[in-house]
Amino acid sequence: MNDAPPHRQKRNVELGASDEPFQNLHEFIRKARSNLNQNAWDYIVGAAETETTMRRNRMALDEIAFRPRVLRDVSKVDGSVELFGRKMRLPVVLAPVGALEIFDPQGAASVARGAGSFGAAHMLSSVSEPGLEKVAEAAPDALRFYQLYVRGDDAFVEDVVSRSIKHNYAGFCLTVDTAHYSRRERDIAKRYVRESRLRATGGDYQKGLNWKTVKLVKDKYKIPLIIKGIATAEDAQIAIDHGVEWIYVSNHGGRQLDHGRGAMHVLPEIVDAVKGRAKIMVDGGFCRGTDIVKAIAAGADMVGIGRLQCWALAAAGESGVTRMLELLEDEVLRCLGLLGATSFAEVNKSCLHPATATNAPSVFSAFPLLDIEPYRY
Repeated sequence: MNDAPPHRQKRNVELGASDEPFQNLHEFIRKARSNLNQNAWDYIVGAAETETTMRRNRMALDEIAFRPRVLRDVSKVDGSVELFGRKMRLPVVLAPVGALEIFDPQGAASVARGAGSFGAAHMLSSVSEPGLEKVAEAAPDALRFYQLYVRGDDAFVEDVVSRSIKHNYAGFCLTVDTAHYSRRERDIAKRYVRESRLRATGGDYQKGLNWKTVKLVKDKYKIPLIIKGIATAEDAQIAIDHGVEWIYVSNHGGRQLDHGRGAMHVLPEIVDAVKGRAKIMVDGGFCRGTDIVKAIAAGADMVGIGRLQCWALAAAGESGVTRMLELLEDEVLRCLGLLGATSFAEVNKSCLHPATATNAPSVFSAFPLLDIEPYRY
């Protein structure tokens, strides 16, 4: 087992640490709003069509309550896990987000460095700059995965997998829920077309993607394969039959199929289907420490953070990403301790209970102190 490189000393997350401008997670969002133009803001807060799936992501999380145990020695709580042959400070991956460069000039390089500095993982989107090689150069010691939108034939896929292995990416991910690009109505209403969409080519290859490509990668390469966009037990079973090591439960943050299920409503079905034969990632509305604990207790192995990483990046660049992870860690450790657990190994579905959500679900419903209206142009 090779530990990750030494992380910098933990900074003070307690109230009153005057040297830290961010003391709560919602403060990143407020700062990001002031830094971003309307088009960039709509890109990250918006979703597909009625934005119902996005809201259901939050609703699914908010409909879970905790069952805490007491009188257990929780004087020492550890949020770290061991995955991909590395010790991670949290079971968190900064999920693949396209066009990170609109939030920070160094784009994905800043995110990878921030994640590596903290001790979390980063998954690089194939449509985020500065690209596969330069992100690897920027954060050589970080735990990195590469995510691909297929824009070419089998030779194209093989080339990208080979380059990922050459540049020490720990896993290779195929995103499979984007056969057709969704209607992002915030953009359509403004008649705005993103430059990245104008440059996009090869979409028919993604439309034609099928299990043959999964078999190709599994047959030819030893790098762990992650399939992102699994939303049913049936597809999870097919992935297992193909030898896929990681099932990534995701609805693209509600940005693809409208009126889908919330990710935490899907997760138990996938856990039951996988039965420990593969590891499980999940994303979709996760933005608090309690969210992470709920996912791990429900059977996930790693949790993806999407929008929150973008707000942190837009607020303060690389240092904002690291600080955001520090605050998430503080929330996680407090949550574990108050549940009567000293580590993630001590939480499971017995810690969870169905409940009635108390907040109307929205992209900001996890941040009740935030005074920003997400649905007004």
